[in-house]
Amino acid sequence: MSTVTAQDLTAALRSAVAGEVDDSERRRAEYSTDASNYRVVPQVVVSPRDAEDVLAALDVARRLEVPVTARGAGTSVAGNAVGPGLVLDFSRHMNKVVSLDPEARTAVVQPGVVMSDLQAVARPHGLRFGPDPSTQNRATLGGMIGNNACGPHAVAYGRTADNVRTLDVVDAGGRRFTAGAGAGALDAVPGLEKLVGANLATVRTALGRFKRQVSGYSLEHLLPENGTDLAKFLVGSEGTLVTVLGATVDLVPVPTAPVVVALGYPDMPTAADAVPALLKFDPLAVEGIDARLVDVVRRPSSSPPASARSSPRRATARGRPPRSCGCASGRGCGSPCRPGSTPSAAAPSGSPRACATARAPWRGRSPRRCGS
Repeated sequence: MSTVTAQDLTAALRSAVAGEVDDSERRRAEYSTDASNYRVVPQVVVSPRDAEDVLAALDVARRLEVPVTARGAGTSVAGNAVGPGLVLDFSRHMNKVVSLDPEARTAVVQPGVVMSDLQAVARPHGLRFGPDPSTQNRATLGGMIGNNACGPHAVAYGRTADNVRTLDVVDAGGRRFTAGAGAGALDAVPGLEKLVGANLATVRTALGRFKRQVSGYSLEHLLPENGTDLAKFLVGSEGTLVTVLGATVDLVPVPTAPVVVALGYPDMPTAADAVPALLKFDPLAVEGIDARLVDVVRRPSSSPPASARSSPRRATARGRPPRSCGCASGRGCGSPCRPGSTPSAAAPSGSPRACATARAPWRGRSPRRCGS
């Protein structure tokens, strides 16, 4: 572990990087968590403006022996986006769809582009990126490449690995290269072809045995019968082998007439048993919905959950419609009062009417006027 001080690291990064370099307590706290239960405070956060910034930051980290964590949206639930040293936030500046080729059905993207932004660019061409995790309105392509994201449409379009054509990457030694597929693809990593050739039996029988096998070292993609695909092999390696600077991804046509079929089962195991028969119809997506979620949708707005009923304040907010002020004219001003408030005394017809709240002054404020 490096013994370099945070101040030295920050100074070195600021002299090498054009993007933001932030070692403030607030910024470090913001990047100490992701969607997981873990908390790891980094020494410094860098928001690179371009690939050259990334290379410069990695060079500093390599020289000072500081660990690096590449971060997109921080939607990981396994602590993948937090680390103790340098955090590279790709979402701030490196978030562009560089180009899109409707004929080839491909797009070139930066690692920080949000998945739904790519969908918006591809949609006018009748195209989309296949995998779509539930966090797609904030998840970045770099993060999806890192953990080989899937989503409900993976049953039709596969994992992220199945939709990546080439990767622009830099390894731990600072070598930048393009990872692709086919003859000579493994030359970019000295010794890799020999490693695979010496372990063909193990790779063929122990890896890639089911379609949703995701994060990890998917050596099965390096087999000759699978196209000797170095790019697909790197997908899911969580930044432990390379840092992604850009990617060329495949796009698929948007379905023109999708149909939704809802099937009911007595329990989840029975529903799962039915899936193999359903797959024969080539569905675009298969989703399981627990009865508890269905109950939430069925519950009328006037019947809040038990947790809300136990709290008078929440019950008022969720279980009752807002009351309207009563006006001396009898017409009502139509503006909702706060819970616990009562209409004010008569006021001239057509003028605003103040809500005289029983708890006034509400949180130190004077009573508001209806319609505000």
